[in-house]
Amino acid sequence: MKMSRLVAFSSSLLLGTALALTGAGVANADSSAAAVDYVALGDSYSSGVGAGSYDGSSCKRSSRAYPALWAAANSPSSFDFAACSGARTNDVTGGQLGKLNASTDLVSISIGGNDAGFADVMTTCVLQSEATCLNRIATARAYVDSTLPGRLDSVYSAIRSKAPSAQVVVLGYPRFYQLGGSCIAGLSEKERAAINGASDHLNTATAKRAADHGFTFGDVRTTFTGHEICSGSSWLHSVNWLNIGESYHPTAAGQSGGYLPVFKSAL
Repeated sequence: MKMSRLVAFSSSLLLGTALALTGAGVANADSSAAAVDYVALGDSYSSGVGAGSYDGSSCKRSSRAYPALWAAANSPSSFDFAACSGARTNDVTGGQLGKLNASTDLVSISIGGNDAGFADVMTTCVLQSEATCLNRIATARAYVDSTLPGRLDSVYSAIRSKAPSAQVVVLGYPRFYQLGGSCIAGLSEKERAAINGASDHLNTATAKRAADHGFTFGDVRTTFTGHEICSGSSWLHSVNWLNIGESYHPTAAGQSGGYLPVFKSAL
């Protein structure tokens, strides 16, 4: 068990921040990070779909995703990148937890969007009527209320069982649209507002389950504010007909400017 290593890592980051004012302390932070065993779990928002520079696997793990960016900057003693495009909660428990053990110090995860039907919601809203879109969103919200909490509990309990000493950071999802923004075509403003509301609903449910398990929730809505679709400076892909799988996923800037800072601040 290496709780002392993780405590030392967190303490050294705080010390490094203070000493940075005098130009010292960088080496201490780096050497402490090197002692961390880090495992990155989750879905496409953690694997980096939309950011490019993929590893060639069907999971579309990107070197520009926030887990890979953090690992590249901090050189942990071990880094296992298990997050996978399309993953649902049962994919995490069934296939992503193999590298977790009593020596794991740090775990990150984003999960739940695919369980709630994220892809089908967006497909419905893009291709069908406003009424059909709103009904599909209502169905997704009902799932988040009735079924998703139990599925998240299963994932979080499995993580804690396998990695009892790890700090676990659960990352949420951004709002997709800037309302009253620059978009002149596409979804109605009512549909955009409903999609944003559904994202908020999912984040609220996820944050509560994370807190109840003693995990840290990283809310990326703050960093993505001003960088939603229709903002004129979007860190999210809109519909990409040439690469449909990247639609409504963070760009490389969304990973480095939206997700990475939230993950770092959670440590």
